[in-house]
Amino acid sequence: MTRLLFALTVTLLSFVALRPIPQNRKDTRPNIVLIVADDHGREALGCYGNPVIKTPHLDQLAAEGTRFTNAFCTTASCSPSRSVLLTGLHNHANGMYGLEHREHHFDSFDAVQSLPVLLEKAGYQTVRVGKFHVAPERVYHFQNVLQAGGTNDPASIGRSPVAMADLCYPLFSDASDKPFFLYFATDDPHRSNAVALDGSPVFMSDKPNLFGNRPGGYPQVHDVFYQPFQVVVPPYLPNTRATRMELAQYYESISRLDQGVERLVALLKETGHYDNTLIVYLSDNGAPFPGSKTTLYEPGMRLPLIVKLPKPQKPGFVQDAMVSWVDLTPTLLDFAGVSIDQPVFQGRSFKAIIEQERVTGWNEVYGSHSLHEVTMYYPMRVLRERRYKLIFNLAHALPFPMALDLYHSFTWQDVLQKNRNLFGKRTVEAYLHRPRFELYDLQTDPDEVKNLANDSRYRAELKRMQEKLKRFQQETKDVWVSKWEFE
Repeated sequence: MTRLLFALTVTLLSFVALRPIPQNRKDTRPNIVLIVADDHGREALGCYGNPVIKTPHLDQLAAEGTRFTNAFCTTASCSPSRSVLLTGLHNHANGMYGLEHREHHFDSFDAVQSLPVLLEKAGYQTVRVGKFHVAPERVYHFQNVLQAGGTNDPASIGRSPVAMADLCYPLFSDASDKPFFLYFATDDPHRSNAVALDGSPVFMSDKPNLFGNRPGGYPQVHDVFYQPFQVVVPPYLPNTRATRMELAQYYESISRLDQGVERLVALLKETGHYDNTLIVYLSDNGAPFPGSKTTLYEPGMRLPLIVKLPKPQKPGFVQDAMVSWVDLTPTLLDFAGVSIDQPVFQGRSFKAIIEQERVTGWNEVYGSHSLHEVTMYYPMRVLRERRYKLIFNLAHALPFPMALDLYHSFTWQDVLQKNRNLFGKRTVEAYLHRPRFELYDLQTDPDEVKNLANDSRYRAELKRMQEKLKRFQQETKDVWVSKWEFE
């Protein structure tokens, strides 16, 4: 009955004649909407070149705004990545080394000042809806929680992005003099979790994951179905029936997410806020498949980033500056006119270059991955330049640890059960056992399969990048910097 009443409420809302709210407030700073998808790889978006997947509303947002082609997370793991987004500090600096789940129990240092807290101090209304997945709450405090999501639970609000958007209508229709910061975080398109009676996760390995899709669908969502033969298998994955079946489900989840963005934008327009709202769309990390999520290979860290300015001057602009999620908090604070007395961030604002041609000085990013699950100790540091990429595997003597949902995935288990040697373009052995340093020439080897670290012809390149990476660790007070001397 409760679910029926909720569905009826949101259905009635869609027929209400919404009237634009007069924009006469004295505070003319822009509203900020940060949309964070969960595990949305850039290869699964129409505006990033996928000819099959249907994401018309995200594509439209890119057509009206700016699409970044070189945007990177700093760690391909949910909670740590979100902590970087919301603090402007790498995970090794803010303390969120791994997942926030009860059983993993990572959280940030008490002294960290997060984006919502700083925006609240600056006079913004701070509101969140959907997945949170960072801790402690006092560090990442929002004034208003419209509805908290679960953790990849098909019954969670985070799996129903259209309903999430409808929950935001009271915020948009409020005639407050304050601008708002809305953190809109979906569970889509993360893998689904099944839970046993004792609350422990149950992983199915003999069938494709449903990625939150369910019989009967979700309120006001038009299900978009895909056949396995239709999907585009990216080169880091094996082109198998198991992979294709999972990608078809993954695409469906993304198309549902796309409809949530449609409703959110429609409500902003209908309430008169769209032209004074900065909208940012991104994902916390890459797709939930081995070879992407929890790795610092390109599929895991090179992600979608769409920025729609309040009043774009160059709609459809494509920006190739290299930015990362550590830059996001400084950028949003810059839009809010918030100045910080001291350089407390490890990123920098890219506000000035969003629509700028021929940008200089944005040609490298750094990444810092520590753990995912608490049992997955495998710290990695990375320097990614335009052409070359250096990965420092600090625990290289250990086999690469697999996230449980990825290990039990239909895609990975199919490879194991059929004794396949290759996983995409990389061997299974190379994926599981990695050297201390991995150096790649992305110009000639975009799939990162030919390690040049031991090639004498690249000795100078390796040394140059090692020195830069070590300096990055020193400057960001990375406790793992000791591994250069004692490992």
